[in-house]
Amino acid sequence: MKNNRIVFALIKKEFLQILRDPSSIIIAFLLPLISIVIYMYGINLDSVKVVMGIKNDDANPEVQTLVKSFGHSKYVNSIVYDNMTEMTDAIVRSKIKGAVVIPNDFSTKLSRGQSADMLVITDGSEVNTANYVQSYATQIANNWLQTSRYKYLVKGAAVTPEIRTWYNQGSNSHYFILPGSIAISMTLIGMLLTALVIAREWERGTMEALLSTQVKKIDIVLGKYIPYFVLGMVSMAFNVFLCVGIFRIPFRGSFLVLFAVSGLFLFTCLGIGLIISSKLKNQFLASQVTLGVGLLPSMLLSGLMFPINSMPVIFQWLTYILPPKYFITFIESEFMAGTIFEIVIINSIFLTVLGLLLFAVVYNSTDMRLEK
Repeated sequence: MKNNRIVFALIKKEFLQILRDPSSIIIAFLLPLISIVIYMYGINLDSVKVVMGIKNDDANPEVQTLVKSFGHSKYVNSIVYDNMTEMTDAIVRSKIKGAVVIPNDFSTKLSRGQSADMLVITDGSEVNTANYVQSYATQIANNWLQTSRYKYLVKGAAVTPEIRTWYNQGSNSHYFILPGSIAISMTLIGMLLTALVIAREWERGTMEALLSTQVKKIDIVLGKYIPYFVLGMVSMAFNVFLCVGIFRIPFRGSFLVLFAVSGLFLFTCLGIGLIISSKLKNQFLASQVTLGVGLLPSMLLSGLMFPINSMPVIFQWLTYILPPKYFITFIESEFMAGTIFEIVIINSIFLTVLGLLLFAVVYNSTDMRLEK
């Protein structure tokens, strides 16, 4: 009971004192360095190796060369499917970004000099990638025609693609940008604000006062976690209200699942911010480091703004340790495709394990002595 009163008092104190410090020379060097490196090596607006599924229903051997053309393209990594259900399931689970279906009368129509139909299915949760799928499929098909025996038979448009966009039929970029922006807001609440709290205690001398009392290490840690967790979840609710209620962004998932996974993501972000704060013990330095290692990568390397497949391999591997990558994948799916438990479970496991590891590091990093 006594410990509960101590924790409650610490929580109340945190809600009443969140301040910022003035600027420092580090902002002139650290942030430009990080941003230049990311823009130089990590960002590529050209979509390379879009993963696409191919289903060929035409047994004509000549059409098989069209299928091979997709595999030989430097912009496409093709996967051949024999089962339509399996291929559509791969789109739902984001294993492929688009699909091409060649109908059984494809070569017959070309032989008659008619325009042939080719179905292109894209995942509208990523508008830019969907546009790449459409343009790459059309370009590859037309290039193939110029080298095939049908070149002089077809008059007019060689291939007429029938575009079907799932989840985001209007290709409205706000449908995935606004849900993704929630991850950025949660990163700010979780990392940036908590990066200041322990550093603030050391700078203002209140940590010494705390250490002179009977407060335990776990009380201090919980006193830092709980207030910002509450603040973050309130911010999450406000952001969802703006997206769904004000801006009319479609939501097809479960609010219960959404807030449960959001809590795991926030728990992870809190740990990162508190580790930075406890190690640096300087508010401004901690805030700038947080912007460099937290906010900028979450915006540029999470897949929200730029396709991860377009990045160099080293940056693609780096994204696997960034919590926003997993949360953005989850939240965009939750808004536009609904609750897909395979996506929910995979991302939840990663965030849970990382959050617990960070909590342990925060606990061990919290100093209970004025000098080591």
